[in-house]
Amino acid sequence: MKGISYSRYGGPETLAYGDVRDPRVGPDSVLVKVRAAAVNPVDWKCREGYLDGLIEPVFPVVPGWDVAGVVVQPGASVTEFAVGDEVIGYVREDFLSRGTFAEYVAAPVRTLARKPRNLTWEAAAGLPLVGLTAYQVLTGVLQVKRDETVLVHAAAGGVGSIAVQLARHLGARVIGTASEHNHDFVRGLGGEPVAYGDGLMERVRGLAPEGVNVAFDTVGGDALKASANLLAPEGRLASIADPDVVDYGGRYYFVRPDAGDLLRLSELAEQGVVNVHVSETFPLERAADAHRLNQEGRTRGKIVVTVDWDTEEATAPDGLWQEREQAE
Repeated sequence: MKGISYSRYGGPETLAYGDVRDPRVGPDSVLVKVRAAAVNPVDWKCREGYLDGLIEPVFPVVPGWDVAGVVVQPGASVTEFAVGDEVIGYVREDFLSRGTFAEYVAAPVRTLARKPRNLTWEAAAGLPLVGLTAYQVLTGVLQVKRDETVLVHAAAGGVGSIAVQLARHLGARVIGTASEHNHDFVRGLGGEPVAYGDGLMERVRGLAPEGVNVAFDTVGGDALKASANLLAPEGRLASIADPDVVDYGGRYYFVRPDAGDLLRLSELAEQGVVNVHVSETFPLERAADAHRLNQEGRTRGKIVVTVDWDTEEATAPDGLWQEREQAE
């Protein structure tokens, strides 16, 4: 099959389009024919080796954790999905090797949920990682309550834009940091935008003189420090970008695959509670360009890679079907 891979750490130039190994479908996995796969900052951070101490690579690595596609082969013990089911997934394992930037991916069922019927393939692919991150932080770590004031950093970005929508759904007031050209976008999500840069704390205090109840940091560094100083008494702080959050009494969080949480997000998308803004799409063979654009750090919503299908019918490679038939 065709896919994107890299055989060493490095920049976008290490990404090569060509033949990659066919995935093997384990008993608890399904083979997904990929329609779209979203780009996340963690993808290029893994590619450049920044997560080497956390996640071991098995080269060559096929990058990508987000996917939207169609089930073409269930594993031997799978009852949750059948051939033809449209699914989304945050397909992360505890090592780097078998990612979603390819024509097919073998995805454990614990990483999947049904695709929201009202979202395009591109928007659906952009939901899993950012949606799970926002959902797990807001409902689990920070336990946002109705009528609280929530500060969300990078409110126009992938995680931030979903966090604004979810926090509003939970009944909270949301203040979101964003570049000025994204202020109307943040307002459209239900947030009250404030500009980055010098004077940030004063601008937030102007909207919330007594401080915020909850701060969700997606940036780190100065944004984290400002968040800690903007908390009201008994305020709560979490970061997905800076482990130093623990020095301020907050919690660092790394999103985990959860089929139940992902299904809830799919339901919320179908109810119109959350939507995914796709800023740009690239064909699979231009995944390096998608990485470059994401790495610039100014993306509104999501960047997505798409995979063309030769036919409308979703089928598995002949060799994989033969392997299953021999096993049975």
